[in-house]
Amino acid sequence: MKVEMNVEAGERARGVEEFERAGLIKAFLEMTAELKQSRMPLPTVMVLTDPEGSVLAYEEMKVTDDLFHADFFETGRRMIASELQPNAFSAALHSGEAEQCLSSPSSEWKGYATLAVPLLQEGELSCVLGAIVGERELPEAQAAIDCGKVTFRALSRVILASNAKNQDEQNQYQMRERLFEFTKQLHEMINVESVLKAVIEQMEKLYPQSTVKLWLSQDNQVNHLPVNLLSLQDDCNLLTKRAFIEGKAVYDSGSGEERVAAPLLGKQAVYGVLELVSSSDSYWSEADVKLISLMADSAGTAFENAKLYEQSNLLISELRLINEITRSLNKSLKPDEIYSFANKELIDIFNAHYCCILEMDQQQRHMVIRSSNLPDMGEEVFSLNYGFCGLVYNSKEPVILADYKKDVHVKSRFMEVTEASSVMASPIIVQSEVIGVILLAHRSANYFSYNNYRLFQVICGHIGLAMMNATLHAEVKRMVITDRLTGLYARHYLDEQINVMQKKDFHGGLIVVDIDFFKKVNDTYGHQIGDKILTRVSQLIQDSIREKDIAARWGGEEIAIYLPSAKLEDTMKVAERIRQRVMDDTEPKVTVSCGVSQWSWHDDKVSSESLFYRADMALYEAKKAGRNVVKVGL
Repeated sequence: MKVEMNVEAGERARGVEEFERAGLIKAFLEMTAELKQSRMPLPTVMVLTDPEGSVLAYEEMKVTDDLFHADFFETGRRMIASELQPNAFSAALHSGEAEQCLSSPSSEWKGYATLAVPLLQEGELSCVLGAIVGERELPEAQAAIDCGKVTFRALSRVILASNAKNQDEQNQYQMRERLFEFTKQLHEMINVESVLKAVIEQMEKLYPQSTVKLWLSQDNQVNHLPVNLLSLQDDCNLLTKRAFIEGKAVYDSGSGEERVAAPLLGKQAVYGVLELVSSSDSYWSEADVKLISLMADSAGTAFENAKLYEQSNLLISELRLINEITRSLNKSLKPDEIYSFANKELIDIFNAHYCCILEMDQQQRHMVIRSSNLPDMGEEVFSLNYGFCGLVYNSKEPVILADYKKDVHVKSRFMEVTEASSVMASPIIVQSEVIGVILLAHRSANYFSYNNYRLFQVICGHIGLAMMNATLHAEVKRMVITDRLTGLYARHYLDEQINVMQKKDFHGGLIVVDIDFFKKVNDTYGHQIGDKILTRVSQLIQDSIREKDIAARWGGEEIAIYLPSAKLEDTMKVAERIRQRVMDDTEPKVTVSCGVSQWSWHDDKVSSESLFYRADMALYEAKKAGRNVVKVGL
């Protein structure tokens, strides 16, 4: 007995799979063995061919004469394949019915005949069972063929069913092995791009006739792989969107293509979709779809792990960055320096093209640009209801927009001047109040990711803390140099400023004001009215002097005013104005006495102490002169 298996793919256009061939051959061998044990007459040779006419197996049933003794298999195959003489195998393949033919008297096979019976499986030609016999044995051989046909069919059904089960189990095993190796390979990787590259390469290896496409959402984009952006707003790629939304593999055979889309599903989210596209003559079996789905799930888990690893490293980097920025911000307690530093750092951190920092003007109730890399905008002001700054101010919530040019719901001069597409805006919050807004823009659409958005919010929070520190520092400094009751400067601040100004000015004047009979006011009306009188006099003094002049509470009911670069006659006029306004605009009525002194660079060095001494002596003279007058100390 000899067996030949055809393993070339091109020879199996209408053939069966290898495991089916093996099953047919096994059934043939068992059938011939049973015939040999029977007592019926046997043919010389029994043969099994495939639907193409190629010999799968044959069995010598009895001792032959000289026709086959040299090379039995080769001789029989040539006889079956010959087209120069009548051939039952060829006739059966063409007619689909049982055939028998006698050899030509002139051929080398003179005296032999062939019998052939086509066998069908599920309505299709499966194989041809036949025999080579002597012409005189033809009737007996026909009986053996009929008996063998019945036995072969029964055996082949059982064997093929068993082989199919075994093959299915083997396929399942191979699929699990392939999936295990694939999963093991992916989970050894901690780089997102490496994971995606391995997925694409493995799919292209398993399904070389298909086109592999990988779709990822915006937050998961990579730069060095052929990855497509998955947009749920796009009307195209409905299959991939469906797989992404439903979280399971979907299949479509329309539009002349066979398409399978499986989501990259992790424990926390769906990160993208793996799509395979093949021509319409291909066929995705249920096992293929299941394998693709399982591999996509493994890819999703590996992608998520790699993403988490990268995010942990990113988080560490962000924490270091935030720490450095916080330290740098806290080095300065001047708002302008903080805004300028923040503007530069935000552009560098996010590789943004434009940055604009606006501050709330508490008195005018509008937004003012305090720092920007846009010279064209300067120090423009905006309403609290205008643009992104108004939106953020009123909502106290940050905003991110992927493409301003496609989604112009908010009119923004900042975006129009820059012609940018992507924008992030965040409030600067101090003690639960919005004191400003930061805008960050890039010319490319879909530029800023969710991680950028999150980091931007954190940094803006620290900028707010820095501004709060600067505000608190300024407030503490103001409280230190300010009298709480009157709102005027403290005496030590006035002394310091006089010493500073005497070094750079050529002259200046000092007025010391005292409320006449202030003790009598307290005794008559009470100390609360006395405090109100003192506060009112302080306000009148503030209204009577220039912005650069310095008024301070010198002690008790005495107030000192220093007038930088003022000559004596100018100082006298201011003192007289104060005296007159206090007399006219107080209730209950009070008056003040004023002592005036002046210094000039022509004089010998005059200290603040001597300047106060002269003014104090002049005030003493005013008291002696009957009060409510102005006197000059020389």
